[in-house]
Amino acid sequence: MLKVATYNIHKGFSPLNRRVVLHELRGRLHELNADIVFLQEVQGEHAHHAQQHADYPDMPQHEFLADPFWLHHAYGMNSVYETGHHGNAILSRFPIVLTHNRDVSAHRFEQRGLLHCEIDIEGRRVHCLCTHFGLFARGRRAQLQALIAYAQAEIPATSPLLIAGDFNDWRGQLSAGLTAALGVEDVFCLQHGKPARSFPAAMPLLKLDRIYMRGFDLVQCQVRGGRNMSDHAALLAQLRKR
Repeated sequence: MLKVATYNIHKGFSPLNRRVVLHELRGRLHELNADIVFLQEVQGEHAHHAQQHADYPDMPQHEFLADPFWLHHAYGMNSVYETGHHGNAILSRFPIVLTHNRDVSAHRFEQRGLLHCEIDIEGRRVHCLCTHFGLFARGRRAQLQALIAYAQAEIPATSPLLIAGDFNDWRGQLSAGLTAALGVEDVFCLQHGKPARSFPAAMPLLKLDRIYMRGFDLVQCQVRGGRNMSDHAALLAQLRKR
């Protein structure tokens, strides 16, 4: 069995940015007990947070969240600004043997990336793509095509594949194209007939976050909310190797 989770952590702050919640987030991730965790809005560096918040960790957020359960992790820097940068991250209990971060920004106002990790799971290579698409439909369509083109060029068509993240696809316009091009399936559509509601976390209404799989069978999946942490709920799926 393989447990996979995806979570937009809102840069480690509670909704409305009222307080740092990284310690609570780390506890929540440990409760999920996933083998591979896809994270979005991960703060890789910020010049002022440690000075402004006494409990802010003195290391990149993905390293703080990974310790001590996920010995292997990768970070893709996407959005860069004067005080620091943030992006996507993948935490893994299995060795990460390849890492690549691809810029899929559709315009200069939203910097977006695609983090690709090849993970060795007991001798079987699994490709993992973590992404966070933009807020505008035209940009999301361009990012979808960039993801498909990258996967078709860099990942063998027969290889196991996991794609997860915040797609901002509340209208459900992207899944059909992704399935047709790459042969992946939305795990929540398989079990519930529709994508998961994941935003806002306190009362999920919008279907923003996804876990897609290829080369696995679904055992079960669920939404794991958490008030006063991120503005998104986490998604969790248990998969069986074919």
